[in-house]
Amino acid sequence: MAKPILKEKIARGEFVTAPGIYDMISAVVANEIGFDVVYGSGYWLAASAHGLPDAGIASVTQMTDRMATLVASSNAAVIADADTGFGGLLNVHHTVRAYEAAGVTAIQIEDQEFPKKCGHTPFKRLIPVEEMARKIRVAGDARGNDSFLVIARTDARQSEGYDGVARRLEAYAEAGADVLFPEALTDAGEVRSITAEFDTPLLANMAHGGLTPISPPDELARLGYAIGIYPAMTALAAAAAVRDVLSRLKNGEAPTNNELFDFNHFCSLIGFEEVWEFERKWVDRT
Repeated sequence: MAKPILKEKIARGEFVTAPGIYDMISAVVANEIGFDVVYGSGYWLAASAHGLPDAGIASVTQMTDRMATLVASSNAAVIADADTGFGGLLNVHHTVRAYEAAGVTAIQIEDQEFPKKCGHTPFKRLIPVEEMARKIRVAGDARGNDSFLVIARTDARQSEGYDGVARRLEAYAEAGADVLFPEALTDAGEVRSITAEFDTPLLANMAHGGLTPISPPDELARLGYAIGIYPAMTALAAAAAVRDVLSRLKNGEAPTNNELFDFNHFCSLIGFEEVWEFERKWVDRT
């Protein structure tokens, strides 16, 4: 079931910082740090689970299963990337139902043609505004819980310019989107100005390595955003660390224990203490 915390934070005007979670190791580490909202990135969850690019190749079944696993592993409310809704209007309806049943708290749908492309890569093609507005209405009607939020994303910046972004977001707000998501804005001026044009809460995508300048949460809150997601940060940090230790190992060096995450502490994070307690209570050692 959707957790009410995201809707409540937005209603209070409390800025939401949501790190991207790319696998269940990053999920349990985020639990320890204490994030109460996280972002389930389609790009990074598909990459970690299936070794696939974010190009609409992973199916709705694969992504729903991955999101359900993230919900089960995380203490936080999950904002879930649902690409285009995985097809037309009927697909959107079933995707919302499946994601809500999986326990996510918000679903992000974008206005690209199916299959989509990562928002910070080329060759994106958009569907008409009216078609996306219908998808948003279908998504809102399909949900069974008022705490489940519909986030409408537009990828119009690269093909229709800033004015196209504003025009599409206005239509999506009128269609009932709970949160608006202007993807891949290209300079700090656009990031600043877009919030003044809408009363509907806005989400900022701080994708490291992408087209949008990175701002810290405090700056995004000052600019008037409701949510800031950092989808690539954890995965890129982990990949850099893995490359470093593998390069050293290839060159004949093995990192010491004190250079790595503590193994015993990770056993605790992943739930081994419960396993050991069960063993002590129930396993017959006679």
